[in-house]
Amino acid sequence: MIYLDNAATTPVRREALEAMWPHLTGSFGNPSSHHRIGEAARAALTDARRTVAGVLGCRPGDVVFTSGGTEADNLAIKGLALGNPRGHHLVTAPIEHEAVLESVAYLRRVHGFEVTMLPVDATGRVDPADLARVIRPDTTLVTVQYANNEVGTVQPLAELSAVAREHGVPFHTDAVQAAGWLPLDVMALGVDALSLSGHKVGAPPGSGVLFVRGRYPLEPVLHGGGQERGKRSGTENVAGAVALATALRLAELERTDAATRTTGLREALIAGVLAGVPLAQLTGHPAHRLPGTASFVFPGTSGEAVLLELERRGIVCSSGSACAAGSDEASHVLTALGLSVEVAQTAVRFTLAATTTADDVTEAVASVRMAVDSVARLGANQS
Repeated sequence: MIYLDNAATTPVRREALEAMWPHLTGSFGNPSSHHRIGEAARAALTDARRTVAGVLGCRPGDVVFTSGGTEADNLAIKGLALGNPRGHHLVTAPIEHEAVLESVAYLRRVHGFEVTMLPVDATGRVDPADLARVIRPDTTLVTVQYANNEVGTVQPLAELSAVAREHGVPFHTDAVQAAGWLPLDVMALGVDALSLSGHKVGAPPGSGVLFVRGRYPLEPVLHGGGQERGKRSGTENVAGAVALATALRLAELERTDAATRTTGLREALIAGVLAGVPLAQLTGHPAHRLPGTASFVFPGTSGEAVLLELERRGIVCSSGSACAAGSDEASHVLTALGLSVEVAQTAVRFTLAATTTADDVTEAVASVRMAVDSVARLGANQS
C-alpha cells in the first residue's frame, strides 16, 4: 500500500509516542494537583509549552493547548470576536476549512455578526488589495488560512496580515496544513492568532495548539476550572501536549530538507498525471502550493469511483477534506475556484510525506492513468 493522504492524518512518530508514553503510565498526574505526581505533570506541560513557543517564536504564555485544530479555530474565532469590543464585522474567505466557516456562521447566526467573504482567484489566492477594500471601522477579526487543505494553495499571509495590522484588526490563520512544510514564526508572518493540529505532524489525534497574542482579550469557549490561564478549561492532555511538542519540534528541524525533496516528487507526480491522463486538470496554484499536495479533477469521471479503483491498486488518497468525508455535495473549495459542481465531483487529492519515495510516485502515476481510464470506460459502457 502507498499512503498518499497525509493531509488527512499522518502516522504517529516513534519519538512522539515514546515521549508521551510515560505520561500515560507512571507520570499520569493531573497538572493542577499539588503533589509530586501532579507537579511532574505540570513540569512536562510547561516544557511542552516552551517547545511549541520556540517553534512559533512567541512567548510560552501565548500558547494554548487544545484538543485539535478544530477547537483551536473555534477558540480563536469565537474567542477573539466575542472578546474584542471593536465591532460585529468579520472577514474570511470562502475556501476556509469547515471549522472556520462554521465558527463564523455561528457568530452570524447567534450573535448577529456581519460577514464579508473575500474573493479568491481561480487558483485560490486572496488579493491583499481586496482585504484592504473590505475592512471597516467595526471589523473585529480577519481569518484567512495559511494553506488550503484541499488544493494546497498557499496564501500571501504576511501581506494579508500587514493590511489587517495597518487597520488595527486582529488577524487569525488556520495553519493546520502548513505545519512541517512552511515557516511558522508568528512575528515574521505578522499574525495575532494561529491554529495547529498535532496529527498533521506526527502526533496522535486529539492534540492541538492555539497561539494568540496576550494583548487580545479572548472569550473562552469552554468554561470550568480555568486551566490554560482561563482560556481553555478542562484537565490538560499532558501526554498529547508532550507528543505534539515533540513532533512539531522534529518537523521544524526537518522542514527545509523535507520541503525541498517533496516538492520535486510533487512536481513529478503532477507532470506524470497531466501528461498521461487526457482532460486532467491541476487545481490550486501551480507554484504557491504546499510541497506535498497535488490535486486534480478528471472531467467525465467520478472522483469516488477513481478513488476506489486507486485503492484496489494499492494507492490510498482522498477526494478532498477528510472532515467532509461521506458528503455527496461538491467541494465548496473547488466551486469557489470557479469549477462547476459536476467537475468538482471528479476531484482527487494526493498528499505526500517526507517519507514518500520516487518509486511511490512512479507507481502512483501509473495507477492513476489506469484507474481513470478504467472508470471512464465503465462510464461509457453504462451510457
